Amino acid sequence: MGGAEGAGRPIRWGILATGGIAASFTEALLTLPDAEVAAVGSRSIGSAKTFADRYGIGRAYGSWAELAQDDSLDVVYVATPHSAHRAAAGLCLEAGRAVLCEKAFTVNVREAAELTALAADRGSFLMEAMWMYCNPLILRMAELVRDGAIGEITTVHADFGIAGPFAADHRLRDPAQAGGALLDLGVYPVSFAHLLLGEPDTVRATAHLTPEGVDDNTGIVLGWDGGALALLSCSITSGTPVTASVTGSTGRIEIPHGYFHPDRFTLHRDGHEPREYLLSEVTDVPERDSLRHEAAEVMRCLRAGETESPLVPLAGTLAVMRTLDAVREQIGVRYPGE
Repeated sequence: MGGAEGAGRPIRWGILATGGIAASFTEALLTLPDAEVAAVGSRSIGSAKTFADRYGIGRAYGSWAELAQDDSLDVVYVATPHSAHRAAAGLCLEAGRAVLCEKAFTVNVREAAELTALAADRGSFLMEAMWMYCNPLILRMAELVRDGAIGEITTVHADFGIAGPFAADHRLRDPAQAGGALLDLGVYPVSFAHLLLGEPDTVRATAHLTPEGVDDNTGIVLGWDGGALALLSCSITSGTPVTASVTGSTGRIEIPHGYFHPDRFTLHRDGHEPREYLLSEVTDVPERDSLRHEAAEVMRCLRAGETESPLVPLAGTLAVMRTLDAVREQIGVRYPGE
């Protein structure tokens, strides 16, 4: 089993899958001097070799299992569609690899619980790739809210919609690939609300479904017993503002387009002039390189011998999956095998 204890030695990463997010994350890793992209695995050796050649990666494997069995690796980044996360991450955990797994973490909370139990049994690190939770400006925003900058939270708003239409055979409309707006996009507004308020006490949702039976336009209302509400939406039919805000009894915080990796937000407090907070005030990493914060957190955890990240705790990931499951139950979306 590969270790991460060696002082001064780069953390050796394996990349599982070769799509767009795998490429973006690999490019982020290549900017970190203490990271080494050592291997890539795909279901196709041709795809793996093309990816390896593109990024100067030493080893290419034509199966997920071969990558998982590479004992020289410290951690594997799972970048498949979420319908394959349980299988791909499970292979890596079974082999003793640490895992960073893309969002949505799995198709449902049952699969998520299986992965967390497997990680606990193996004593392996496991983390959902919720890069929003690792962004220094999001952390600053959450700190301000916790410290009472806007009083008691009353309302959270967040959306994520992308312009369609998508063809009937597209992944986003395929039930076999856990398609729909919710797991691809809705995980962001739901996770934003969870970050600020924790797991909700009530979940209400409505959606329009495609002929294939997945959601393409979904509205969600989360409620907490203390009175706070979150009004959330996600869509694969139209491009929405992709903004977020949190309002409290004495003020509000507004985050502009791209709130899950922001470069600024504005604090409005009753009786005060608005105050803009900039990413450049809390980090020297450019906004477009926000994946570096996520990778750096994984490597910090590995070097510290931690099996999960305090920024993206597994209990929080499971809570988000419970909420997503509750939304799907309300809107009538079920995937094959459930």
